[in-house]
Amino acid sequence: MPATKVSEQPQLLFVDGTFEELAKEMAEYLKAEEAVQLLSKDKVSKEDVLSKLVAASPGLNTVPEKEYTAASNLLIHLVLQSADPKKHLQTLCANLAKVPVNSSVHGPGLSLNALTTVFNLLPQGDVIRARIFLEIVKFLKAHSMFDTLRPYLEKLPDWLESWDASEEIERMIYENVAETAWEAGEESTSYEFILKALRSFDADEKDEITSDDAQRLSLRAIKMALSANTYFLFQELRGIASVQALSDSHPVYSQLLDVFAEQDLEDFNDFNEEHEGWLEQQKLDQEKLHRKARLLTFASLAAATPSREIEYAKIAKALQIPLEHVEMWAIDVIRAGLVEGKLSQQQQKFLVHKVTYRVFGQKQYQELSTRVDHWRTTLQNVLGVLRQEQINAKSQKEREVLDLERKLNNAGVSGGNQGGNRRQHTQQRERTDNDD
Repeated sequence: MPATKVSEQPQLLFVDGTFEELAKEMAEYLKAEEAVQLLSKDKVSKEDVLSKLVAASPGLNTVPEKEYTAASNLLIHLVLQSADPKKHLQTLCANLAKVPVNSSVHGPGLSLNALTTVFNLLPQGDVIRARIFLEIVKFLKAHSMFDTLRPYLEKLPDWLESWDASEEIERMIYENVAETAWEAGEESTSYEFILKALRSFDADEKDEITSDDAQRLSLRAIKMALSANTYFLFQELRGIASVQALSDSHPVYSQLLDVFAEQDLEDFNDFNEEHEGWLEQQKLDQEKLHRKARLLTFASLAAATPSREIEYAKIAKALQIPLEHVEMWAIDVIRAGLVEGKLSQQQQKFLVHKVTYRVFGQKQYQELSTRVDHWRTTLQNVLGVLRQEQINAKSQKEREVLDLERKLNNAGVSGGNQGGNRRQHTQQRERTDNDD
């Protein structure tokens, strides 16, 4: 795959000879008679020779496997001698992307190596690198080689910026990456790059966001989001300008997106009744969408319940399911990451610990305000109980202190009377002795 840093165009070490000598060798190898004739003249145009060699480059597809790399590298080296290589590189890369017929096992690897050699030999900031990378992505897509592409996706935005790629090329690369990821079963990555492609349209330019490409990609993004097993939040998608423009060009799609962005199962059922047969015409899986609508309805119910305790019967009614299926759907909504909580079979309630808001607008602010008011009331009640307990404890302590003082005082009075009796008895004895 592409190198990350190439400061200048290196030379292939094994290449030795003048342009004319190497071009003649290449022309004879590819049996490019027109190039051979040009090279036989005293004065020859390098660009004309290269045009003939590139036109003959499909011949590389039939060379022996062991000769392919050397031959392709030589032709790449010659093309890079052009004053304007980009005139030839796109055609050359398209031909290099054709797997050698004499290499059924190693053919894709040989073609990929040739394409990445072109990429790596170009100066780092050369805009043509973007087009070559696009050819590489298309090749990886055609041969189901997403794992080869994966390590470079994080670097791609920086690369595109350094290449100063046009919005069109950037969008094409993102779209092809998304398609490659989707075919590999990487739903999240695919959706991420479709959104990147959509954001490449200028939101302030109506002609751009309503263009055929913008509308096509917007519809694809909606279908991907609806069909993905792991995607449940649609507010970000709905906020993209080209997607918003669908309300005029494709109002039914826009209506369906609104249902999944913030509405419930009942609204989805109403949509189906209003547009009977439309989902099948658009090749959308109605059963999968029905399941997703139920999970989202469960999440909305959990978010709208201030007490965080939802009775089984209420869940069954909202999801339009039998009461005995509630626990199964509760487990599914937890697995989907929309809600965290636990089931209380004894109380027949679902206890909500955490919930993901599908949207956060005026309605959600009101729900949050209601929940905060509920928490405030609960905390005030708890605080009142604590204060009362504090008062009770203080009163009890004061009573204990008073009781202790009373006991001590009583003990002191009794001891004082006994001392007085003893003194009186002693004085009487002294008087008797004196009388004697």
